[in-house]
Amino acid sequence: MSSFNVQIRHEQEIQILELYGELDAHTAPDLEERIKKLIDEEKYFIIVNFTSLDYISSAGLGVFMAYIEDVRTLGGDIKLTNMKPSVYNVFDLLGFPTLYDILDDEKQAAQRFKSEFDK
Repeated sequence: MSSFNVQIRHEQEIQILELYGELDAHTAPDLEERIKKLIDEEKYFIIVNFTSLDYISSAGLGVFMAYIEDVRTLGGDIKLTNMKPSVYNVFDLLGFPTLYDILDDEKQAAQRFKSEFDK
């Protein structure tokens, strides 16, 4: 069985999900539950930090696809940061960089949200 964990931090109105381990078919429901809970709590500004994620499968990618339109329709967004090259390559192969803001670090993502708040 794969090892996976999600930690959530809050910085003002931004929710930061830190992913650890391997995100695959066995662990994707954990991430899905966390994102659903944030949406239910009307927390729509989400940064996902991949620093400690070692592997992602298509099932893991599917979680992001399942919720991005919902979050954007509600006025928020999901920004992805700190990807290892092996994880980024999976996103890139499937064209995700055209669908998501994939940034180098949390600070850039937070600044992007803050500039959107000021509009």
